Amino acid sequence: MTLKAAILPVTPFQQNCTLLWNEDTMRGAVSDPGGDLDRIMQAVEELGVTLEKVLLTHGHLDHASAAGELARRLNIPIEGPHRDDLFLISDLAKQGAKYGFPAYEGFEPTRWLEDGDKVEVGGLTFDVRHCPGHTPGHVIFFNSEARLAIVGDVLFQGSIGRTDLPRGDYQSLVTAIREKLWPLGDDVTFVPGHGPLSTFGAERRSNPFVADENYA
Repeated sequence: MTLKAAILPVTPFQQNCTLLWNEDTMRGAVSDPGGDLDRIMQAVEELGVTLEKVLLTHGHLDHASAAGELARRLNIPIEGPHRDDLFLISDLAKQGAKYGFPAYEGFEPTRWLEDGDKVEVGGLTFDVRHCPGHTPGHVIFFNSEARLAIVGDVLFQGSIGRTDLPRGDYQSLVTAIREKLWPLGDDVTFVPGHGPLSTFGAERRSNPFVADENYA
């Protein structure tokens, strides 16, 4: 089985929505569809992928705003994030109006995720890690065979997620990165919520916030 991924920057925040699918079955999922649904659906159709579910790393507007609309349109479930982000998902309509997003209907995920859960996508398995700090209910999705992780706003190339937003916590975020992400392996490529891809190994060497040399 072969995992394929296509990154689709969406919303004015240029958030990395990721289309994930099994090349053998052509069934897959969309992670963090924050907006621009027409663009997302065009990519899905052009690639010939049948969507089975929506995955959410966390409840912020640019990652989750259009998830309910997409799930209703295709009659598919939403899995993630952790229940601790319910307060953010419940506030999406208000936040959307504040930032000029389309007026999507509210939703609640079909399945809240816990640390250690597994998510199936088109015959592929993703391990779930609860990584609070940017938000209290943030999760990441990791496919061990492809050595690929979808990390949302936990970690970026050369940076880490903001912790100055409601219920953010800097120490929790750093601990999650070092205790939940690094053990997955230096060779793991990750898709961040914004910006270019990197690897855990590269960030362990050079990321000024979480590099190993800072904790020697």
